[in-house]
Amino acid sequence: MTEELSPVVRLSELPLESWTQGTFYGSDDAGYLGDRAGLKSLGFGYSEVAPGKSSCPFHNHHVEDEMFVVLEGEGTYRFGDARHAFKAGDVLVAPAGGRDTAHQIINTGAVTLKYLAISNKSTTEVTEYPDSGKFAVSSRAGGTEPSMRHMGRPGQHHIENYWDGEPGA
Repeated sequence: MTEELSPVVRLSELPLESWTQGTFYGSDDAGYLGDRAGLKSLGFGYSEVAPGKSSCPFHNHHVEDEMFVVLEGEGTYRFGDARHAFKAGDVLVAPAGGRDTAHQIINTGAVTLKYLAISNKSTTEVTEYPDSGKFAVSSRAGGTEPSMRHMGRPGQHHIENYWDGEPGA
């Protein structure tokens, strides 16, 4: 049985999946909300991040643009070589590009950070992780989850662990 599509997404009713990795990473997430709403080219998810944590490593996308709408809390937005303070009501952008558009949201506040993550959905993506020197190449081939994914470092054939080399992981 397929889930019924709805043009209304109620953030307060979303089931969240909790996860942690090491001392620095963790969040409660509801992902692939665009798919649940029937969107074909636009993806979005919802995240809640505890104080002192980040939901992902510092990274940049070669194809997909991202935008984050901060609903509650505050933090530091690491973007390229700079760090920017942000608070509820701010919109953070991460255009596709090279390492100068690498980004990471860090909850440096005292309360849970809540935000929407919005992006265009590309069939194929290349993502770089400057802190650990990794890259990932993925293809969705029409689905939500990558049907093919390869992670490595220049000169290395394959990396099994997504968190390999990430600070605090």
